[in-house]
Amino acid sequence: MTATGLDDAATRPPVAERRLHPVTPFRRAWAPVTVLAGWAVHDPNGAQEQVQRLTSAMLLTGLAVLVPAAGLYGFLSWWFTHYAVTDSELRIRTGLLFRRTAHIRLERIQAVDVTRPLLARVAGVAKLRIDVVGADKKDELAFLGEREARALRAELLARAAGFAPEAAREVGEAPARELLRVPPRGLALSLLLTGATWGSLIAALVVPPLLWLATHSLWTVLAVALPLLGAAGARSAGRFVAEYDWTVAESPDGLRIDHGLLDRAHETVPPGRVQTVRIVEPLLWRRLGWVRVELDVAGSENSVLVPVAPRAVAESVIAHVLPGVTVPAAPSRPPRRAGRCAPVRWRGYGLAVTGSVFAARHGLLRRRLSLVPHAKVQSVRLTQGPWKRLWRLADVHVDTGAGKTVTARLRDAEEAARLLAEQAERSRTGRRDARPDRWMA
Repeated sequence: MTATGLDDAATRPPVAERRLHPVTPFRRAWAPVTVLAGWAVHDPNGAQEQVQRLTSAMLLTGLAVLVPAAGLYGFLSWWFTHYAVTDSELRIRTGLLFRRTAHIRLERIQAVDVTRPLLARVAGVAKLRIDVVGADKKDELAFLGEREARALRAELLARAAGFAPEAAREVGEAPARELLRVPPRGLALSLLLTGATWGSLIAALVVPPLLWLATHSLWTVLAVALPLLGAAGARSAGRFVAEYDWTVAESPDGLRIDHGLLDRAHETVPPGRVQTVRIVEPLLWRRLGWVRVELDVAGSENSVLVPVAPRAVAESVIAHVLPGVTVPAAPSRPPRRAGRCAPVRWRGYGLAVTGSVFAARHGLLRRRLSLVPHAKVQSVRLTQGPWKRLWRLADVHVDTGAGKTVTARLRDAEEAARLLAEQAERSRTGRRDARPDRWMA
């Protein structure tokens, strides 16, 4: 390093570290209580025996010690947590007894999501979750003030796009143009027309009375009925609460998704990171022309793009995720002899290959059409068991960067061999011509 470089490093002002919102200690104070609750759930008999041995004075003394200890733990964990944005990275220091420092390179950031659980919305705070290339788990800052969280998100995205530090703070949040908003009435109707919802509800209403007639045991009935009712609620009410007011908007930093009735989430679909798009058509939705769109995004937890929408509207949103891609209208079925291997299901299989995507369909009652851009294909495989070899059939598997596989099943053996060679070439040329995975490009 030159003398000038040494002088610049010496005169450069130190990076200012910032703390989380003062409400954070109240959230972290629950950690010791959670440990005791986990022990009680793991060993309920032992916990009950210990509680019965305690007198009222001992219980009050325990609470008098536990509550201040939990509060002290929450305060100290907040006090020793800092974050800072340097010229090249986001630095997060955490840990009360065991220190941990996360160095997140700004150019590796793929998405920054803002979530606001119900109690956080009441307190006016938000959680910032950072999605980094190559990381299995997202780092997070919980909690920040709502304005501070949005300002920090905008700064991180601008820095990831290549803006200078001074300019990044002035850029602010990129403007967004709304593409889709799912009305609550349409979402509720779509859930009522989902077979899984009715299946769980019928099971919750039918199975417990049958168990009562067979066993006359109330505990057995409750042990079965409560999980069934919980599953039915999760498939209907839970999805309605999570997907309420679903909004998709386009911005220079990707597609933004806002949703949630109680817990609001502000997520971003990173540009160029979508590996697979699935168009799902439940049986009862077809007469209305509705579909659901799901995603496989490398290194991200985003899995839903559109919970329910008319097919034409959903395809227009897909066009923003996969520019230049047209959804194939009618995938070709396997040859009729495929019925020897799958007597009924073979009619639900289909394949279409265009200049931009590999599209495979499966399912009769619940159709799924998976679209894989050629540039996202990591490997191509052909499999053929003895029975399929007898009927000159084979499966072609396409592996993506999200660790998922899309399969074209029961294709003619010669067609499958030709498809294997052609798809390898399409993938190679697709990666060469692919657009760069950059923010605000």
